[in-house]
Amino acid sequence: MGVPCARIGATSMHRRLEESIEEPPNPTPAIPQAAEGALAPAQSFVRTNAWAIGAVSVALLIPCFCHRHLVASDLASHVYNAWLAALIRSGQAPGLYLVTRWNNVLFDVILERLGMLVGWAAAERIAVSLSILVFFWGAFALMSAASRRAAWFLTPGIAMIAYGWTFQVGFSNYYLSLGLGFWSAALLWRGKGWELLLVLALLPIVLLAHPFGFAFVLGAIAYAKIHEALPGFWKLLPLAGAVAAIFLLRTYLTHHYPVQWMPNPLPLYLVNGLNGVDQLVLGSSYKNLARIVFLAGAACLLLDMTQRVVRGRSIKPLAAFSIPLALYGIALLATAAWPDSIRFPQYATPVSFLLTRFSSISAVLALCILACAAPKKWHLAVFGTLALIFFVLLYRDSGIINRMEDQADRLVNQLPPGQRVTYTIWSLPNTRFNFIGRMVDRACVGRCFSYQNYEPSTLQFRVRARAGNPIVASSVEDVDLMETGLYVVRPADLPLQQIYQCDDRRTVLCMRELHAGEENGRIGFNPGVYRADRPDAGAAKPPASASH
Repeated sequence: MGVPCARIGATSMHRRLEESIEEPPNPTPAIPQAAEGALAPAQSFVRTNAWAIGAVSVALLIPCFCHRHLVASDLASHVYNAWLAALIRSGQAPGLYLVTRWNNVLFDVILERLGMLVGWAAAERIAVSLSILVFFWGAFALMSAASRRAAWFLTPGIAMIAYGWTFQVGFSNYYLSLGLGFWSAALLWRGKGWELLLVLALLPIVLLAHPFGFAFVLGAIAYAKIHEALPGFWKLLPLAGAVAAIFLLRTYLTHHYPVQWMPNPLPLYLVNGLNGVDQLVLGSSYKNLARIVFLAGAACLLLDMTQRVVRGRSIKPLAAFSIPLALYGIALLATAAWPDSIRFPQYATPVSFLLTRFSSISAVLALCILACAAPKKWHLAVFGTLALIFFVLLYRDSGIINRMEDQADRLVNQLPPGQRVTYTIWSLPNTRFNFIGRMVDRACVGRCFSYQNYEPSTLQFRVRARAGNPIVASSVEDVDLMETGLYVVRPADLPLQQIYQCDDRRTVLCMRELHAGEENGRIGFNPGVYRADRPDAGAAKPPASASH
């Protein structure tokens, strides 16, 4: 299936959609904003474009089926913990229990219910495919609401973001909350009357997935509605309020909670900053592609703005860009002002990677700006070509990780049922595919127990562990030490197996039995911690366990 999969998908999208893009001198809405609100025009749009929607959806899901394993690092942990939840409900996981949560849990519940019906491998494909479609078409709906026009020419760009860093790192609940949030925001923005009641029903589901998606809907739509309601220079009032809110929240967080800042996130206006295009940088080989995407988008926008000013002989035609431009600027300011990690007292680990995951919102808002430009066929050609390159690179890199997981499968298949396993598997050089070691979690589904499964000890998820249980380490400190190879094995941990990288390229996995008194990372590749007996290991700071 391989590279042809990516090529066929992008080519099909290009061929099927370019015919639907018009180049009117004064573009009119393809989705009329009638007095009846948003749903009636949307239903008409779906009926008229059913073939295109179906073709795009099929092409969009091709990367999910081009490999044996889905590569989205922490997704493996979601699958494993959904399996554990099923064991807990059936009384087969002594020492573990479930707690009720009202956020950061929707994807896990979907996965668990599907897994009990169709098996864990099929459940994973279905749940991820559903999430991708929700994210993609939610972003499409938001862009169409911003521009009052179907954003067909941006579908390649949305597809790249849908498979960008946030997806690849596996923050599945957050990812799903954004998709639902985009849908909610589009309906709130253009809906009328009883349609707004649908959003009231949808918002609790957004919150159930993740609070950040919920916060995005409230903040973005509050700004858009107030901006549209105010005349003239009064439209600057919500912008000033948003800027004040950003710095008030910064002050509150830094005075009430321990925080950690991302080193040097500025300048945000450059491609190497957190301006949204960083979602496409999954490794060093993606950097030039991301720069070209950024410059291509900027060129399309500036050309359109220039033409509008020349034709209208004033800057009034630029008013169409005002709301998405302001929202994007607010997102960039928030990225510059807010910390990257916050430690709340109810959790054992910080809520982390805030800025890098927030750049998914920045990326979609950037496309909302571009959606307001008059669509051209060459826009689709340019972004379709760039998307093809992105997915070919993604296929290549995800294939390497797939082959590693095949090794993990073969290794755990050698073990008797119920064996405990730890691992030290570090990210591959020059990539941003973080936490790939959690492939061992997925390999253990139905076979073994991942002893360093990080979710229970963080207290941020529904699966919890009592001290002394035989399935998972209950201390977050122990889990961190296992991940960095510094955990000293205790007699009560045995029998315990260790999966590790046994070559300098980090792509070959081996397994050995651990013994009491030794460090679990004593043998194998370990670049993260300096050791006197291994001076070649380097002195980089070891990564802490990540939270969703």
